[in-house]
Amino acid sequence: MTAQEIALKSYELFKNGDMAGIKALCHDDYTMTLNGMHVLSGTYHGADSFIQDMLANIPAALPNFSLEVIDSFGSEDGSKAFTILDAKADGLKAVFGHYMRCEDGKLIEFIAFDDSQKMAHAMQAVV
Repeated sequence: MTAQEIALKSYELFKNGDMAGIKALCHDDYTMTLNGMHVLSGTYHGADSFIQDMLANIPAALPNFSLEVIDSFGSEDGSKAFTILDAKADGLKAVFGHYMRCEDGKLIEFIAFDDSQKMAHAMQAVV
């Protein structure tokens, strides 16, 4: 699969709550970075940290959170993808941009260019 196909698959798995499926898409050296100054911000090293320390905390931080893919494109060599998404939660309506890079057919890097100011506002907290 190309990075674009893997990225789109990851959103499908996230929507369905399939954390084992997400983990299976991730490289052993996977890192995810979420910018901002809120409880979900940080760099997560490894799929387990991403799932347990970030994804598992979304329901408490952003109740009724959902993502809808608006557009996506991949690099010519198939190793990189960028996705534009509509993000919604209680108190949140924003457009997010996600960059993903693959190596050996697995996600190795994910940088979320999310609207961290809107996220922090929806969480009613900045750390």
